[in-house]
Amino acid sequence: MIAGLAMSAAFYLPAQEPGAQDKGSSEAQAKETQIKGMPPRVAPTEYQAHAKAGEVTIGAEFMGHSIPTPEHIFSTEDYIIVEAGLFGPPDAHTKLSRDDFSLRINGKKIASSSEPFELVSHTLKDPEWQPPKTDDEKESKSSLTTGGGGQGGDKLPPIPPKMPFPLRRAMEQQVHKSFMEEGDRPLPQAGLLFFSYHGKAENIRSLELIYNGAAGMATLDLQP
Repeated sequence: MIAGLAMSAAFYLPAQEPGAQDKGSSEAQAKETQIKGMPPRVAPTEYQAHAKAGEVTIGAEFMGHSIPTPEHIFSTEDYIIVEAGLFGPPDAHTKLSRDDFSLRINGKKIASSSEPFELVSHTLKDPEWQPPKTDDEKESKSSLTTGGGGQGGDKLPPIPPKMPFPLRRAMEQQVHKSFMEEGDRPLPQAGLLFFSYHGKAENIRSLELIYNGAAGMATLDLQP
């Protein structure tokens, strides 16, 4: 797993001379467009489980609520994630869709469908981001330090601070690029699949990733 220092460092650059900001912005946009998606591992055997669907071999690994991207590790409390890779013979192509994949959780009769990014995006979190302290928190700490007694009974609970837009946008872009690609793709391909699940990952006893796509059908028993 890769610590995400590069992203936070990008927002603490020193002051620049006039004209340098535009240049820096252009370079940042160029780098942004070069961010690649989830790279496939060396072979299907590098994943927890692997199985064949026709000429395509699928590898997959359960990631819990963690979202590994090439740049950083994020999380979501409302989805569980499977990292999957598809491999084939030289020059092989296959048509990919997130609808090809479903996940049977704890042996349920109906498997969960893979969810689109638009539903997942608003649930994303960066475990390393710490919100700045609010005035109330500073005042409370000051009162405890000086021995003062606060009369905060009539105060409403503070509104949780939101992640700054540039940081959130960078997070969403990284996760979006790590989603499983769709359409006719050369192999190997890899990406993340998201399945709705609001409980703790520790409560999952069994997982079956089901593939039913252009290459054929396969079921992979994953390790919770």
